Amino acid sequence: MARLIRTEKEVEGRFEEVWLVVEEDALEQWPAGAREIVGKPAQRVTGPMRALGEARYTADLRLPGMLQAAVLRSPHAHARVKKISLERALAAPGVRAAVGPGDVSVLTDEPGHQGQAVAAVAADTIGQARAAVALIDVEWDVRKPLLDPDEAAEKGQLVGEASRYERGDVDRALAQADVVVEAEYRTQTVLHSSFETHQSVCEWRGDSLDVYISTQFIFGVRDEVAGKLGLPPDKVRVVCEYMGGGFGSKNGAGDYTFIAIELAKRTGRPVRCALTRREENLASGNRNATIQRLTVGAKTDGTLLALTGEFVNATGWDGWAAPTDGPMRLLYDCENVRTVLYPAKLNTPPMKAFRAPGFVEGTFGLECLLDELAAKLDMDSLELRRLNYANSTDDRPYSSKNLMECYRRAEQHWGRRDQVRARSDGPWKRGVGLASQIWYGGGGPPSYAWVRLGSDGRATVITAMQDIGTGTATAMTQIAAEELGLPIDRVDFVLGDSARGPYASVSAGSSTTPSMGPAVRAAATDAARQVLEIAAQRYDQEGRVLSLKGGNVVSSDGGSWPLEEVVGLLEDAQILGKGARGPNPTGMQVLTFGVQVAEVAVDVETGEVRVERVAAIHDVGRVINPLGASSQVEGGIIQGIGHTLSEDRLLDPASGLTLNPTFDTYKLPTIADVPEIVTELLDIPDEHLTNLGSKGLGEPPIVPTAAAIANAIRDATGADVRSLPISREEMLRALREARERERKKHGAPTAV
Repeated sequence: MARLIRTEKEVEGRFEEVWLVVEEDALEQWPAGAREIVGKPAQRVTGPMRALGEARYTADLRLPGMLQAAVLRSPHAHARVKKISLERALAAPGVRAAVGPGDVSVLTDEPGHQGQAVAAVAADTIGQARAAVALIDVEWDVRKPLLDPDEAAEKGQLVGEASRYERGDVDRALAQADVVVEAEYRTQTVLHSSFETHQSVCEWRGDSLDVYISTQFIFGVRDEVAGKLGLPPDKVRVVCEYMGGGFGSKNGAGDYTFIAIELAKRTGRPVRCALTRREENLASGNRNATIQRLTVGAKTDGTLLALTGEFVNATGWDGWAAPTDGPMRLLYDCENVRTVLYPAKLNTPPMKAFRAPGFVEGTFGLECLLDELAAKLDMDSLELRRLNYANSTDDRPYSSKNLMECYRRAEQHWGRRDQVRARSDGPWKRGVGLASQIWYGGGGPPSYAWVRLGSDGRATVITAMQDIGTGTATAMTQIAAEELGLPIDRVDFVLGDSARGPYASVSAGSSTTPSMGPAVRAAATDAARQVLEIAAQRYDQEGRVLSLKGGNVVSSDGGSWPLEEVVGLLEDAQILGKGARGPNPTGMQVLTFGVQVAEVAVDVETGEVRVERVAAIHDVGRVINPLGASSQVEGGIIQGIGHTLSEDRLLDPASGLTLNPTFDTYKLPTIADVPEIVTELLDIPDEHLTNLGSKGLGEPPIVPTAAAIANAIRDATGADVRSLPISREEMLRALREARERERKKHGAPTAV
């Protein structure tokens, strides 16, 4: 029997309450540990199609009569269009339509950042469209851009309100502290660098609209487009079969979609609007830079008395306040905590969610501050974290937390310190550092799935979710195969189309598997129940003695019948199982935890930093596919290394224009930068979370990487690195500072 409830849903650390229809008969979790299929390594079910080039991405789509769009984007960080004419563009060869400010809501005559869309053209070829854009006549009134986040915060120019948090009495606790450490940390702007750029192909079919798009949220795009156009949602079909990366930047429709929609309407033909790589690096979003002014007060034994932080996010022209203060509020047992967060509105490209937004930056500051405290107390860094272990940071208990077990398993890697330091040679100094991780990842409702079982004994899982490259389709296939007692190669998976499957949640905030997996299991269970009911009638058995295993219906008395023999009775009829994702546990915090231990080598003469080894131990509940999970960890760490050592969007300090908008100047990590990565996942189901006990793993691995590397650098050299990226210049600056501290500490050498 269905019932209507109100429950909490979390994505990217932002919470909302939703109404949800759930079934009364919730499934019990499987016992902990690997099963026949779930919990064992499985190669990606989409791997062969990807490897053979048969997977169809949005970039591969070619519709009959399709036009190509090009966009005029602002060449200035802050300007106003005084005059614009599309006449010459409309007269250009191959041009079918052109739009400007006032024609589409996403086109503006007052751009607030370089790359903001102003006008667009649709033509027969992309070359013709770009040539026509160059013919658009624009007269600009260029204005002075605001680029300093501190200045914006001081003026109150913010994207949304400043957020404040406080518990306890911070000032009193700091006054009572035996030791106080203050530091300022800075993180840079980082680009998502998805291989498939943001793009859409839009086609009107009468009063209905098809949107083919590279997206992390099929239904979110559907609702956004329908809402802006005033259409019933079911009049908008959104399709994403395969996706070439997003990392948080593709949660919405984007300006390119609405441009393509309007041009398609005007021309009566499908239109593609795809960002170039240069446009991608200007207008598709970024991980915003931060300034973090942090203070910690503690007793001499390491007990934390107070934590306080002022966080300024360089949010840009648009976006939202990523919770940079989240780790300080959540990670440690500290009664007195105060934070204030300012999301500065600047004349820079907009912030968009980027793999654990806010927590990557905030963990860098907090975990480096903790290590500076440990050094001042002459205390072991791992023991300091154990001492301040939090069982809860508010009135709600954790649904599960095994961070102490992560620390225990990290001991063998942390214990390599003497061995690693002993390998220092000449100018190359080696050290070991660690950092803790906390992030969300519980997902939430609503999400739905169907499982269709035909007379051939093959099953098909159907849901309108998206696999954004994380291997979710494989995990869902494993879950269904486990519940149906089928080999994995007898389960197919259909996804990526809002018109051909039930509602599915966003693939963001480490939420896909914990949101979709329970619905898929419930649907497979429903289908299995129907099979067993049919078998019980067909073979005159009691339903309670039957089960599904190895592609057979098995009786506890020794009988066994091939599944296709049972369902073969259906001929062209089918069994349809239905499943929904239930609510999160009431009154509990659902979080993921972990620790990483990094080993680095630093050339103290040149400032070169090499990451040689990273051990990652994470607690994310039940692990569905260990092979896919380890790949997620490795990808997160590699991306984290880029964030730590090389990636940085550079702006001209006067004009606000991006200086490195292409891959030849924006330095991504390569295979030469990849260290040895050791992965260990606890694989302990969260007994309170859904019928799986699984949490998300997309984001936890990137959260502690930068801090662990910076702390390893301190261990190797004594230098406090407080700014990312840790370029050679930054490293040499920190080394000079460390030498100056030592000189003051021990006094200048006596003159001879």
